[in-house]
Amino acid sequence: MAALGKIRNHGALLVGIIGLGLFAFIAEEAFRSCESTKNTERQQVAEVLGQKISYQEFQEMVDEYLDVIKMQQGRENLGEDELNQVRDMVWNQYIQTLLISEEAKKVGLRVTDDEIRNVLNEGTNQMLLQTPFVNQQTGRFDANQLKQFLSEYKKAQTSNPQAAEQMRVIYNYWNFMEKTLRQQLLTQKYQALLGSAFLSNKVEAQQAYTEENSEASVQLAVLPYSTVNDKDVKVEDSDLKAKYDELKARYKQMEESRDIKYVSVKVSASAADRAALNKRTQDYVSQLATAEDPSEIVRKSGSNVPYLGVPVLKSAFPYDVQQQLDSVAVGSTSALKENTQDNTLNAIRLISKQELPDSVEFAAIQVGGETVEAAHTRADSIMKALNADPAQWEAIAKKYGQTGEKQWITTAQYQGATSVGADQKDYLNALNTIPAGEIRKLTLSTGDLIINVTDRKAFKTKYVAAVIKVNIDFSKQTYSQAYNKFSQFVSESRDLAAIEKNAKKNGYQVMDLTDVMSSQHNVARIHGTHEALKWVFEAKENEVSPLYECGDNDNLLVMVLTKIHQKGYRDLNDPLVKENVRQEVLKDKKAEKLIAKLQGVKTVAEAKAKGAQLTSLNQVTFAAPAFVQLTSTSEPALSGAIAAVKQGASVAKPVKGNGGVYFFTVTSKKNRPGKFDEKVYEEKMEQRSRQIASGFMQGLYEKANVKDNRYMFF
Repeated sequence: MAALGKIRNHGALLVGIIGLGLFAFIAEEAFRSCESTKNTERQQVAEVLGQKISYQEFQEMVDEYLDVIKMQQGRENLGEDELNQVRDMVWNQYIQTLLISEEAKKVGLRVTDDEIRNVLNEGTNQMLLQTPFVNQQTGRFDANQLKQFLSEYKKAQTSNPQAAEQMRVIYNYWNFMEKTLRQQLLTQKYQALLGSAFLSNKVEAQQAYTEENSEASVQLAVLPYSTVNDKDVKVEDSDLKAKYDELKARYKQMEESRDIKYVSVKVSASAADRAALNKRTQDYVSQLATAEDPSEIVRKSGSNVPYLGVPVLKSAFPYDVQQQLDSVAVGSTSALKENTQDNTLNAIRLISKQELPDSVEFAAIQVGGETVEAAHTRADSIMKALNADPAQWEAIAKKYGQTGEKQWITTAQYQGATSVGADQKDYLNALNTIPAGEIRKLTLSTGDLIINVTDRKAFKTKYVAAVIKVNIDFSKQTYSQAYNKFSQFVSESRDLAAIEKNAKKNGYQVMDLTDVMSSQHNVARIHGTHEALKWVFEAKENEVSPLYECGDNDNLLVMVLTKIHQKGYRDLNDPLVKENVRQEVLKDKKAEKLIAKLQGVKTVAEAKAKGAQLTSLNQVTFAAPAFVQLTSTSEPALSGAIAAVKQGASVAKPVKGNGGVYFFTVTSKKNRPGKFDEKVYEEKMEQRSRQIASGFMQGLYEKANVKDNRYMFF
């Protein structure tokens, strides 16, 4: 009881303690919840129509597309710019698919399996022609080849997992193509549905024909706006406000943008660096001229162009090397030259130049054995049998578990390789040189290969050339000196005024960059500026960035965020908007002055007396804006006014245009020869309407409330 009494005496205190404890517990849970939400948002690449897409999901889509590129182009690595292009393509495709799928769902549009089967059986869709399932004889997609592959892949998953793993690349490629095909067909359906809403009629067709084929010639009096000095026109704030309200729709932006000022320094080789590099490279060029095997010399030189040692087309080499190849004699080595366009030193040793086939059809039988000698013996036996009877080819191939089927190889399939092994070099050289109809044995380090060349096509000039092409790079010492100087400049410049002042003293230039968008991949087109771009969209106005080392490890950058432009309408106080509006107001006020100057004018001669310049316009139609040479502008209003005036008459009042004020007399009007075809012009009008409606994606995008955070990740 005593204990209960003590508790009662301290009841208020206990309630407070319990309350604080509960608050701390709730606050901790709320904090954890907020942190969890923030972590989720940090991993969110985008949100479209309320659907969120994570970094992982988007990266999986990018990886899927990269696999397709590797399959189609035989490439493993892409540069920074190429990767950014892929990400943009994936993003645009994702947005389009999502928006159209949502709209199609509302009206009940879908692509059925039967429709897909019909397209596959037709075999003419361009997308299908990029797959491995094309019949080489018909040039069309072969659905039976696809069915056979899918059946074999399914069997291999249980009977031969190793073969299934090799087939998986093609299987995934096909899945991507089928999915993309469905998306393409759905988009076409939606566009067709939208297009069918636009109809034409006989009246509209007749009007369009008249607008295109009724042409006029005029004598034109021109008073350009440039004849009125800007100083003679008074522009009030009220004028700017009124014009801004009139043109406000022009200044709507769909995403946030930012303005920056920046200083960028690109580090380049010093005179000492260039001299040292020139001497070292010249030593390699001297060795290249006499080397039996140029591959090691080319590798040691650090050349950007690998030596393959097999005949390739001119297109396999960099453009500047292509331009020199035919000026180098076979067996000789060119002098070392500098290419200022790509900042490299270059020399070429031309080893051979021959007319060889670009495409070779062949079949092959691989011959192995317990030992290399056993393989040689077996290969000799096969060759003896084939020399006696070449028709045994398929039977012998089957005997050794191979199909021996024919296949084509083109130069493009191997000339982009970064290296070619000794066996592969012998193999490719053999394919290039064995005449059609001959069967030869090729001895390789791992066994023998029997090659049967059946056809050779498209003979072209091919080259075997060893190229030394090295970048004129700066030394570590040169970079260190540039970095230390720039670092000192940044540390002393903590606001815009200091940056502008100190830049001049250090020989740097402050650059302006307006309307930087988060959808960009870099700053000022400088490679490796992803982190700098993130800073731009996280900084506050007038904040100075850290020093960024960027570019191709050769650039130093510092920035100041000068202005944030929110999504929506740009304000009249925005300098660019204000200047644009001011120019429109000036044009209006100059037009008023010039129209007043022509008050009471009845003829072109009278207009000339008032200071107008005279010219002639011919073949003016209502369907296209007239172009006036004296003002260098297109004038839709002038075309419309001319169409309304009869032959021999003058316009009732001056016409205000884009480049000046005009007065004219119509000297002739006539119809172009030709007969009105109602059906043709109705179709033409429908096509015009569809073209206008083709911008529907922009409208869907605006409605989708897209949040694009890709800049945080890529």
